[in-house]
Order: sequence, then structure tokens, then C-alpha cells
Amino acid sequence: MPLPPSGGHRDPPPGPLAPNGDPLLAARFTVPTPPRAYLRRPRLTERLERGVEGPLTLVNGPAGAGKTLLVADWITAGGAPGRTAWLTVAADDNAPGVFWTYALECLRRHGLEAPEDIGSPARPGEVDQSLLTRLAARLSRRTQPLILVLDEFDRIVTSTEVAEQLQFVLRHAGGGLRLLIVSRTEPLLPLHRYRAAGEVTDIRGADLALGPEETAELLDRHGMRLSEAGTRALTERTGGWAAGLRLCILAAQGAQDPETFLKDFEAGRSTLADFLLAEVLDTQPAETQDLLLRTSILEQIHPGLAAALTGRDDAERILAVLQRANAFVESIGGAWYRLHPLFAEILRVHLRVRHPGLEPELHRRAGRWLSEAGLLTEALPHAAAAGDWEPATTRFIAEPAIGRLLTGLDAERLDALFSRMPPNARGPAADLVRAARALASHDLDRGLGHLYRAERHLPGDDAPDSAALRLSCALLRVLAARTTGSADLAEAAARDAETARRALPADRLARHPELSALLLSDLGSAQLWAGRLEAARSALSAAAQVDDGPQTAHLRQECLGGLALIDFLHGRPGRAETHAGEAVAEAERAGLPPAARAGVARLVLAAVAIERDDLAVARTHLDHAVAAALREPLVTAGLALLRSRLLLARGKARAALRLVAALGPSATVEPSPWLQERVALAMAAAHLAEGRTEAASRVLEEALGERVGGAETLVAAARAHLAAGDDEAAQALLARLPVGRGEGPGITVRVLLARAQAADARGDDAEAHRLVVRALAVARPERLRRPFLECGTWLRRLARRRSALAQSHDWLGAGLTGHAPVRDAPGDGVPAPVTESLSEREHEVLERLAQLMSTEEIAADLYLSVNTVKTHLKSLYRKLAVTRRSEAVRRARELHLL
Repeated sequence: MPLPPSGGHRDPPPGPLAPNGDPLLAARFTVPTPPRAYLRRPRLTERLERGVEGPLTLVNGPAGAGKTLLVADWITAGGAPGRTAWLTVAADDNAPGVFWTYALECLRRHGLEAPEDIGSPARPGEVDQSLLTRLAARLSRRTQPLILVLDEFDRIVTSTEVAEQLQFVLRHAGGGLRLLIVSRTEPLLPLHRYRAAGEVTDIRGADLALGPEETAELLDRHGMRLSEAGTRALTERTGGWAAGLRLCILAAQGAQDPETFLKDFEAGRSTLADFLLAEVLDTQPAETQDLLLRTSILEQIHPGLAAALTGRDDAERILAVLQRANAFVESIGGAWYRLHPLFAEILRVHLRVRHPGLEPELHRRAGRWLSEAGLLTEALPHAAAAGDWEPATTRFIAEPAIGRLLTGLDAERLDALFSRMPPNARGPAADLVRAARALASHDLDRGLGHLYRAERHLPGDDAPDSAALRLSCALLRVLAARTTGSADLAEAAARDAETARRALPADRLARHPELSALLLSDLGSAQLWAGRLEAARSALSAAAQVDDGPQTAHLRQECLGGLALIDFLHGRPGRAETHAGEAVAEAERAGLPPAARAGVARLVLAAVAIERDDLAVARTHLDHAVAAALREPLVTAGLALLRSRLLLARGKARAALRLVAALGPSATVEPSPWLQERVALAMAAAHLAEGRTEAASRVLEEALGERVGGAETLVAAARAHLAAGDDEAAQALLARLPVGRGEGPGITVRVLLARAQAADARGDDAEAHRLVVRALAVARPERLRRPFLECGTWLRRLARRRSALAQSHDWLGAGLTGHAPVRDAPGDGVPAPVTESLSEREHEVLERLAQLMSTEEIAADLYLSVNTVKTHLKSLYRKLAVTRRSEAVRRARELHLL
């Protein structure tokens, strides 16, 4: 061979070669560098750190999920220093000889000592088993395991041989090798064995998705700020998909108002669309592309539904393949799938470009399939999108699903859906839907107009859907009667509803427990308003027991609030507090928003707190009730009454009178007798506090009229006469008090105190003392302080004359007896004091327990974590010797800790 000329150019010696003679590409051994704006994610890097302590870690997610950058950032930030080897896999690596040539070179470059005796594959398509044995033996002798990162491993899609060889080396390397595989799909390794042994760490697409807090940090790294709602909306729209978020942010950086830009951003015509179409859609076969485009109109995809849209029977296979390939198709169980929301949005735009005019027909087919499958609420949006309003409303009423518009998880969505129904949609079913929407929003006139029109066009009794139509009409008439406060109309409509129910199939009614719950709840509420308390108790109790699912949660807590009010009106504050607490707990358990929570329960809790002179607690409950005031006339009136009582308790009688005097009669709602009586009592109390005895008597006489009034009104009228010095008139009123009516302690205490005041006025000191002792005995278990505080000076004079009275009942407070309160001695049914004092923080938690705040609300109010609050609760329960919240509050009150 001739020598090169002196001073001539000599080619550098070739580097390592693949078995086919091609040079090895150095870029495939290079760890990618995360961009400057990359968001470091400690919650995931910590899992990587723990994962590489075992043999296998999988980072598995769709394109653009941030898999590669997550692992690269962990390495560059110091993860497993000096013992990590990186290999980016290529399609050629399906040939075992090529893959293992690259793998061995990767290990040599990253610290595998003395590799010469291992050798290299001689041919692209095969590897000598002895080579793999020597490699595994060498790795098994390492004192510190070497971590091999195989990025883009999904490119090895055809070679089971490579997977089997990799499994062989991993198993026989012992602790000397750790595999960290980054892939869009699950590798062909026997993962079930590793998972059964607990030897694999999975980081999946759901883990890689960014949450709202991470989105906010990513925005901040790009110099952009959005509101909390805007950040949450962006996260939900992109599904937390890292690439989608970055592309959205980059698109919005030049906008004057980024939040508005992102809200109106058309993802289907952007670099996002280009990315997804190129990375996912265009890589699929034609039949798969067609299925993805047609099913993009669906929120959830079933193979049978996909077949109805495509006309083919291969949907199940295609969906399973897409799901395994992480092609933005996710299995959600029960043979159902869903598309990534942003991918579906882009596909819908592409559908309209490729197949203009096809979308309405696809919606029509989807609506028909879902309806036949019994999935009515899922079918309705598709029927609406196709413009099939009349058949949609007909199916909706025939189901009968009218109650879903009035309560439950679907109410808001269905209301928004039917709000798009055009005026030209005709038929009684469409009018009933319009009536339900109007009545649900308290538009009585419009609701009744639609209802009357529907009733005029009802078909004969022998028509297919006659019973469902008549049941829906009756249900809405009960609701309208409740709105107007007419118990007579509600009871008549309820009877019609029961007749219609008997004509419907039992299985259809069983699917809609909300119908019975609505009917009974509205009937009971109308009866409660009208003062038919026992009938109301029966209806509300039955409604509360209909069903315990989320569909009826709102009705359950509403009924429990009504039962609490009935208990309170009967003078049983303890039982009322229990029912009201159950109502609040039910609302909390169901996660109902504040405006949907029954304000009646909070009013009752406030009223009970006022009776116990816990005025701060009462104000807290009233604040919670405000959210429901706009939807519930009873809550509006109750708020005014209880705020008036609070003002009066603070000595502001004129302000209290002004507040309650504004409660005039309504033109649309029938008067409530017990509410009118409460208004009269509040006005009289305000007059009496300012010494206007004649005005107080006049108000109460008008309330009594010609009938025998309620015990509380008679007592208040007697007190007004006693204040005016008219003992004879007071005695006559007290003689009219009913006997043996079974009133609770809240009423009994006031009756006893009024009779004691009358005895004191006529100079019968012994009788007055006897009656006050009885009143105290009745009041003490319920801790009823307010009736004694409202008595005036005569009771304090009696307490000074009868010193034993003050000493025995100083739980009433210094403002009444003139003595500072002392702790009750143990015994005689009085609980023993707490042996271990509560900390300041535990006191703060206890105060919020008494306000019926949830654990999460307490944590937010005190700026603590939820776990810290739970720790304080456990300590509280231990110190108070209780096991439940309600017991803790009750015992704390008994021990004067609240």
C-alpha cells in the first residue's frame, strides 16, 4: 500500500461502528438539556429517586407530556451522579445487533470498566447469548448499580427479541443494573411479574399532567400572570398536558390581555393543532384517523357507539391499540374511553374541514344510540346539537327525568342545555321543560304560563307517554304551590301525582328517586309554611329517607332543615340542633355550593344559639344563611327576625323594630300564620324594651285576634300587661294557656317564667320562687339562658332575695344573678371538668367546631394544614372524652368552655 505524501492529509481513525458498518451517532448518548424556562417538578423527581432503588422504572405518557425532560432534569440536577448512562432509542434498534451495539457503547461511555472481554455483536439481526451472559456477569459485580436510561423506547415496536434479551440481562445483573425506560407505550417486558413483586415504579400520563399550581408557576417563568380561575381553566382545557400548556403560553405572550386571548384561543388553528395532527393523527392508518375524527364529538367513547358513528365493527380493537400507544386515548373503565380534551377540540375542527356538514348527522346517531342504551342525560346534548329538540324533550319527560332539572348533579348542565331550545320547539314536553326551568329560577308567572299551556295540550290517558306527562305536570304544580305558600294546592297536586305514578312502570320510577323526594319535599315545605306542622313533619321525614345518593343530597339537607325548624317551633331546641347539624353535615358531605345549602338549617342553629345566649355563634350561622336568602322567602324573613333579636340583645331596640317592621305581606305568597306570629313577637319585644307597653299589647292583640293564640304569643301579651301594671289582664291571658299540649322546654320555660312574674306581681314570693325553680330545671339541660335574660328586673330582685337560687344556678351568668359563674361540681349528672387543659390552638379549633365549620374550613380559617387540624381534633376528643364533633361541642358547652 503506498504511503500518503509527506505533509498530506490522513483520515482520522474511524470510531465505533454498528454491525452494518455505520458509525455510531454520538448524539444518541447525550442527555438532553432542559430549556431555561423548564419547570422543575420535585414531586416527580423524588419518585424517580426512589424508583431507581429498584430494578425497573417506567416513565410512560403521550407525546409532549414532558417525559424526557423530566428524566433529563433529574440527571442534570445531580440525580444518581456518576452512574447514569443515557441512550436515545431509534427505529433501527429493532435489530438486536444494532440495539446492543449502541447499548454497550453507552455503558462504556458511562463507566463500565474493562469492557473489551464482553465484545460486540457481529451482525445487525442477532446477538450471541454468551455476550449477554458476560455483560450480565460484569454488571452483577458492580458495587454500585449502573442506571441505564432508554429514552423513546416506544420506537422498539416489532422486536420481542430485544425485550426478552433486555429482561435476561436485567434479571441476571442482580443489583448491578437499573433500567429507567421512557416511552409512549408500555414496553414488552414481563411487567406483571415486576408489579406483582413490587419492583417497578410507574410514572404515568396522569402523574405527568400539571396541576393548577404548577401551571401558575410555569406561567410565572414565562413572565405571565393569570387569575386563579383563568389558570384553572387553562389547566382543565389542556388536561395539564405540558407541551400544550407551553404552546398556549407562547401563543399568548404577545397578546395585550393574555387571559382573554387564552379564553378565546382557537386551538384547532394553531401550532398546537400542527403538533398533535403531525405527532398523533397523521401517523395512524386511514381507518383509525376516520374513527378519531368521528368520535371527537363524544365526551366518552364506547366501541358500540363508535361503530354507530363509523359504520365499522373494528372500533374496539382500534381504541385498545390507541390506548396502549398513549395516543391521547384513555381507558376509563367498563369498555369506555375518552379523548384528551385538547386533542378532541382539534379533531373537531379538522372534522369540519375534512367532512363539512357531517357533524349534525354524527350527533343525531350518537343521541339515538345513547338513548336506546338508556343513557338519556348523555344523549340529550347530542340531540340538541342535531336540532332534534322535540324528540329530545319527549324522551326526557317520558323517562321521566323532569326532576333532574330541579335537583341533583345534572341540574345546572341540563338547564344550560335546554336554555338553547328555540321558541319554535313545540309540544307539551317542551313546555314542561320550559316550565321547570322557570319555576326552578323562581319565575312564577312565566313558569305557570308554560305549565298551563302544557296541560291544555296533554294527550288522552291511552297515549304512550300520558302518565309521565301527567306526573311531570303534577310535580311542577306542587313546586308552584310551594312557591306561593299554598298547602291546599300542594296537597291536591300531590294526590294527582300519586295517581300518575301508579300508571308508570316500576323500573322507570326506580331510576328516578328524585321524583318522590322532590314531591314530598315541596309538599312538606308548603305545609310547613301554612303551619300544618305534623303533616309537614310526615312529608319531610319521608322525603329525607327516599334515597341517600348524590342526586337527592340537596333535598335531604333541605328536609332536615325543615324538620329542625318544626322542632324549634315546638320548643325543642336540642332536637332542632341535632336535625340542623345533620342538614349541614349532609350538605358538606355532598360538597354542595353555599348557594345550594339550605339556609333554614343555619337559621335554626342561629335561633338555638340565641336561646343559649351564644350571640357570636348565632351571627356566624346567620352569615352562612345569607347565601340562600335570595332563593328562599322563609330564609329572608328568618334572617330579619333573628338579626332583630340580636340587635335587641345588644340593647338596640329601635333598630330591631325597624328591621322586623319591614317584613310586610307578599302579593304572591300566602301568609304564614306561625311566621306572622313570630313577627308580632319580635315587634312586641322591641316595643317592650323601650317601655312602650301599649304598642306591644296592641301588636300582640292583633296577632291573637278572635282565636286562641299560641302559647308564646299569650305569654308575651301577659308580660306586656304585667309591664303596664295590668295584673288582672295578664292573669286572664295566662288562664287561656293550653294545658297538656306537649310543648318542648323552649316554650315551657317561658310559660313558667310568665306565671312566676305574675305571682311576683301579686306578692306571692313563694309561688314565684317555686315556678322559677321549675323553669330553671327545665332550661338547664338545654342551656336556655335567653328566656331568663329577657325577664327584666323582677327576676334579679327575686334572685337577690333568694340567695340559694342564685348560687344553685349561676350557669346563667353574672348578668342575670349578679354572681360570677363558677364551675359545676362533679356529680348529680353534671360532667366532670377536663383533667387536661386545652391549648390555645385547641380552643380556636373548638370554637370553629361549634360553628359547624368543616375540617377544610377550619384549616383555611386558621392558616393550618388539614392534617394539623385533624391532630388538634384527636387531642380535643381525648381531653373531652368524646368520639364525635357534636359530642365535643355539647360537652364543651356543659363545661363552660364555649
